[in-house]
Amino acid sequence: MIHIPTYYRGGVSGRILKLLLFYLGCGLLFFFGKLLFAVRTWGEGESISDFVSRIWGAWWHGLPLDISMSGYLISPLLLILLGSLWVLPKSRRGWNISYNIYAGAVSLIAAMVIVGDAMLYTYWGFKLDATIFVYLGQPEGITNSVSLWEIGLGFLLFFILWFVGYWCLQLPKTVALERCRRPILGSILLILFGGVAFLGIRGGVGRSTANVGMVYYSNDALRNHSAVNPVFSLFASISKTEDFGAEFNYFDEEKRQNIFDEIGFVSVNQAPLADTLFTTARPNVVVVLMEGMGAQFVESLGGVSNVTPNLERLSHEGIWFTQCYANSFRTDRGTVSAFSGYPAVPTVSVMRVQSKVNVLPGIAKTLLHSGYDTEFIYGGDVDFTGTKGYLLATGYQKVMGDKHFPAEARKTHGWGVTDAITFDTLYQHIVSKPVSRPWHIGFLTLASHEPWQVPYQRIEGDEIANSMAYLDDCIGRLVSRLKQTPQWKNLVLVFLPDHGIRYPQGVEEDQPRKHHIPLLMVGGAVKKTCVVDVPCNQSDMAATLLGQMQLPLDDFMFSRNVFSTTYHPIAFFTWGNGIGIIEPQGYTVYDIIADRTMHEEGQPNPRRTDYGKAYLQTVYDDLGGVLNKVRK
Repeated sequence: MIHIPTYYRGGVSGRILKLLLFYLGCGLLFFFGKLLFAVRTWGEGESISDFVSRIWGAWWHGLPLDISMSGYLISPLLLILLGSLWVLPKSRRGWNISYNIYAGAVSLIAAMVIVGDAMLYTYWGFKLDATIFVYLGQPEGITNSVSLWEIGLGFLLFFILWFVGYWCLQLPKTVALERCRRPILGSILLILFGGVAFLGIRGGVGRSTANVGMVYYSNDALRNHSAVNPVFSLFASISKTEDFGAEFNYFDEEKRQNIFDEIGFVSVNQAPLADTLFTTARPNVVVVLMEGMGAQFVESLGGVSNVTPNLERLSHEGIWFTQCYANSFRTDRGTVSAFSGYPAVPTVSVMRVQSKVNVLPGIAKTLLHSGYDTEFIYGGDVDFTGTKGYLLATGYQKVMGDKHFPAEARKTHGWGVTDAITFDTLYQHIVSKPVSRPWHIGFLTLASHEPWQVPYQRIEGDEIANSMAYLDDCIGRLVSRLKQTPQWKNLVLVFLPDHGIRYPQGVEEDQPRKHHIPLLMVGGAVKKTCVVDVPCNQSDMAATLLGQMQLPLDDFMFSRNVFSTTYHPIAFFTWGNGIGIIEPQGYTVYDIIADRTMHEEGQPNPRRTDYGKAYLQTVYDDLGGVLNKVRK
């Protein structure tokens, strides 16, 4: 039994001090956990200074999740102390016994998770998550990964950390509870303390809530994973647990594979190019992801007139894709589709599946491995939906969000920094780039989004179209300025939206028109203009761009090089209830909930439904790891 002497007695102040000491105890426990993880993963090639730097980075950058998890753990204690303001337990011994049981349970669970995470990480390569529960009925899936001496070491470390954690959580017992003379005032103060604790649980007052990706701070996965609180990671993943491989099993494996092969995803990126459209294999690359800019706003694509004159003009100066379709219906999904070439699916945001994010391909990752410097610029909350974690995991060395802009700039739009400011920042970053080293910048706009408030007024009576016109104006100004710089000669600018929107009134999610988007590649490194008028996807941009740069595409399983000689012209879009399949001859929209065709136009083709089903099944099997098992 650990005996902790009493150093302080107090009413409300004593209770608040107890809570603060509990926070401190949790913080010490999590710090020792990070130290254990760092020692366990200390490998060859990491110097002592790098090791110390990793520990410091893990502690400092990991604080938000440590605070969040501590807030969850302190909640029962806060409620008990709030009640004790009115009814003080007669037996302090009873209070101590109850607290010891709680502290023992918390330290026990934390020690199990922390040690399990540290011992398994070197084999699994990802933080402990809900996957561990799959092995409860088959523990050999874990024990087969580690040797007997490591199992013994794990048990030893567990008991040591359990004892250390229990000791850390004894700190609140240095404060004895006294009767509170003003319970109403005390209750108000403790409730206010609870509000502060809730902000810690939530991760602050911004739009984003606490998530694993918010503590990522490096392109080095080990450094990022060192900062992640494994207890938070495990419990956060439980709420997202889903057996993706069990969903949408329309066909047996052989038939699924045959249909998927038929639509050309497997072989397309190994075929030769039909045309080479860049002046160099190593241009500098800027990808601009345009918020909500659907084809409805581009007149030549069947949209309303006079909204995007700059895009219309630039479409005659580069590579213009007239039948491109967004995979997604939300920005988090569209970001993954565009930059990783990984399709959006109806029931889950891939960006929130951390185990998948850690192994996704990425334009930035491929370019980084080819000697490029990489960075990403966004005027909004880059932690929202785990975006920063995704960007760092897929190759971006620097990620710039709203907090990198002056405070007054962050108030220029409901979502953060308005486009005129971020486009100017993009321009400044481009012109400051060295000529001697290739570089890539990813850029996400935000002003063409509800509440549609922009510092621009050209289209009266239609605030949505006006916000798109504002974005188009920013694009025109950027390109005009860049044409006057030395950087233009070796530059490829890619413009495509994250998703379409329901515009005008009457356009719904199940209509191809909602998902039809412009895709443009333009710049001094584009040697000739052309129009690509075959159906393709937003997710195909990655392989198409990198294919023109003659870079390897093996990791891009779901992204197709549209200029491949074996490209099969077909496109897919999804939303919460279904999938659309588009071919040159027509399209089919299929309801995955009712398991029926919703509508079909053009030349009927029963095979299109099979294409859509095989496509969905393949993506979900890949998310669930089923395809990896099949390959093995």
